[in-house]
Amino acid sequence: MSAAAPPVQHPRAKDGFRGRTCSITAVGSYVPTRVLTNADLEKMVDTTDEWITSRTGIKERRIAARDEYTSDIAAQAATRALHHAGLTANQLDLIILATITPDMLFPSTACLVQRKIGAHRAAAFDIEAACSGFIFGLEIGQQFIMSRTYNTILVIGAEKLSTIIDWSDRSTCVLFGDGAGAAILQNRPNSHGLLTVCMGSDGNKADLLSMPGGGSRCPATEKSVADRLHYLRMDGKETFKSAIGAMLTAAQEALRRCDIDIGRIKCVIPHQANQRIIDAVGERLGVRPDQVFVNVDRYGNTSAASVAIALDEAVRSGRVQRGDLILLVVFGAGLTWGAAVIEW
Repeated sequence: MSAAAPPVQHPRAKDGFRGRTCSITAVGSYVPTRVLTNADLEKMVDTTDEWITSRTGIKERRIAARDEYTSDIAAQAATRALHHAGLTANQLDLIILATITPDMLFPSTACLVQRKIGAHRAAAFDIEAACSGFIFGLEIGQQFIMSRTYNTILVIGAEKLSTIIDWSDRSTCVLFGDGAGAAILQNRPNSHGLLTVCMGSDGNKADLLSMPGGGSRCPATEKSVADRLHYLRMDGKETFKSAIGAMLTAAQEALRRCDIDIGRIKCVIPHQANQRIIDAVGERLGVRPDQVFVNVDRYGNTSAASVAIALDEAVRSGRVQRGDLILLVVFGAGLTWGAAVIEW
């Protein structure tokens, strides 16, 4: 009989850590009802189901209704997370919302969600780290829990990417979808919760994935609209290579900090951007196929919502149980990347 795995120790314990730990006590997600299949896209741009599937693994994605905004999608996911936690919105102390598709530049979409769900006590703000936003939000929220500043925090990743996609660009329009995922952060006694979060950025590669128009650098003008500057642009080849390297480095660093072997991870939840990226990172990490949770085939890349939706689905499907070790790993525009190891 093989020896039992040693108990998990919080990485901060060796430094005399005395703060509260932070756990995800509930999750929730929401995706719009409209399904856009590869067959639908064949009628819109010069592409095929075979081409999309072989290069991305995506079969369909969800598209929000015209009058369904990022704040609406986020509020739906938030309400579900609160329900699963057995909490009311008025018990929230803070709302952190990660998105690159806010309802408007200001006020923050988090404030609009606060109003919609009735979280009258909560402070609220947005963060923007593209596809890495949810993990960045978890780390920010964890700091407030550990320092005892707040007790109950809602972290949301939400996107209506269909509003910034150039539907005439076959190289990008096939990749993205809309949706939202949310998590409740609290201290759970006698639980390690979030063991570590690694974050990284490289602004030298900012041009690989961006939306040039809409900010102070390039405000909306007749020319900027005509030049299609208000749509997402991506250097796919370079982004692909950067994503694999960054996600691998982040995952390895997170595991090293926790002194945990990849074999002990019950569920690996990578950013759902492209099946080939997921496969490449998994192969280099040495994970088994049964360790990896994938839903990119059904939703495409939902940016900040990606791992949040996947985490909720993993929990709901029974892939994740109390006490299991989970690895989240992400990559996004900025460039940004991150990984989190969680004791569920």
